[in-house]
Amino acid sequence: MIADVKPYPTYKDSGVPWLGQVPEHWEVRRLKYLLRERDARSETGTEHLLSVSQYAGVTERKPSDNLEEPDTRAESLVGYKRVDPDELVVNIMLAWNGSMGVSRYAGIVSPAYCVYRFEALAEPWYFHHLLRSPVYKARIKAVSTGVVESRLRLYTDNLYRLIALLPPLPEQTAIVRFLDYMDRRIRRYIRAKQKLIKLLEEYKQAIIHQAVTGQIDVRTGKPYPAYKDSGVPWLGKVPAHWEVRRLKTLCRMRAGENITSQAIEPSGEFPVYGGNGVRGYTSEFTHEGEFILIGRQGALCGNVHMVQGRFWASEHAIIVSLYGSHDLRWFAVLLDAMNLNQYSMAAAQPGLAVERVLNLLAPVPSAEEQRLIAEYSSLTTSRIATAIAAARREIELLREYRERLIADVVTGKVDVREVAARLPEESEEPDLPEEEINSVTDESEEANETMSADEETED
Repeated sequence: MIADVKPYPTYKDSGVPWLGQVPEHWEVRRLKYLLRERDARSETGTEHLLSVSQYAGVTERKPSDNLEEPDTRAESLVGYKRVDPDELVVNIMLAWNGSMGVSRYAGIVSPAYCVYRFEALAEPWYFHHLLRSPVYKARIKAVSTGVVESRLRLYTDNLYRLIALLPPLPEQTAIVRFLDYMDRRIRRYIRAKQKLIKLLEEYKQAIIHQAVTGQIDVRTGKPYPAYKDSGVPWLGKVPAHWEVRRLKTLCRMRAGENITSQAIEPSGEFPVYGGNGVRGYTSEFTHEGEFILIGRQGALCGNVHMVQGRFWASEHAIIVSLYGSHDLRWFAVLLDAMNLNQYSMAAAQPGLAVERVLNLLAPVPSAEEQRLIAEYSSLTTSRIATAIAAARREIELLREYRERLIADVVTGKVDVREVAARLPEESEEPDLPEEEINSVTDESEEANETMSADEETED
């Protein structure tokens, strides 16, 4: 099918340097002729709350695990902007990174956002893909106003002045049909890879759990000769010669230090660690040596990794150091197996309950067994880690391919009219978005949305 996709027979100069050549029969118009802003407000605040993501576009915001209402810091949703299906929603503070999209849902969004309705000659979903393509994101960033990137805003007048490609309406429909068809297939491949990753992660955790809880003797691969009741429900029986101790007798845990975003640089002398690895670099350090870091907040709560050298640990991490001669690698494996995320405090932004963690009971083998368990866990999970990394890379490549394909189609680099006409009719699939396997930062996208709403209110 892709082999049948070829360039258009003839092209013309668009007259716009950043667009270059476009299909000869396509028009080039400013967006002000294709969009009109709509400012309808909610009178009750009871409509579905929607969110805008650079990855997924417009989605329904779901309630947090421990909350009955969708997660938002606003006291009331009265006055939020109403959105109808097929309307464009733009987060003006984050439009430069692609945080905009056409909505499939009726609902409401932050009053700091802009909502637009398309004119009759525009197919909304063609423009959803066009405006989120790399060439348009770059142009949107260029026309947004602000001193620094984090303060850039895309106001309506600047959006209206943006030049848009306008194929004939039937061709816009054909493009959307083709892209929907291809997107469904790519998503299926991605979800299959994500299921594989989940299974591999579960298998890896099972291997680690067996080792650190003493279900097998890593020296023989068989159970220990004698066991005793640990008195801890999640542990059950442990090897008879092992101790069961509270974590606070084994380690010290303390929060990292606050650091401003201005102090973090892309490169520098000392790394700055958050809850999920390096966030950037700085000219100062707060810790020196080898430590365990645990993610303290949000989606990274309970995440465990080891660091060494001179570094800065941010407030999003818990720094763990051991007492005595215990093996740090073994302790990291133990903490990972204990699934610390379950001990976070229930809130819209979960936080690790450190005192509760320190009072947990854990199995403690001899120093020699600690070393052997750490080596066994590393060796037996390395192949699994390699397989997981390969699957993640395949997902990245699939996403890159999808982005390139969409960009080529919506900007007229390839002609999909004939292919779209031959596509079979397909029943609607349930909306099962991919899980995001992108690099995760300590600051969530929801926090950015709230910040943009708060700052717009202040203006």
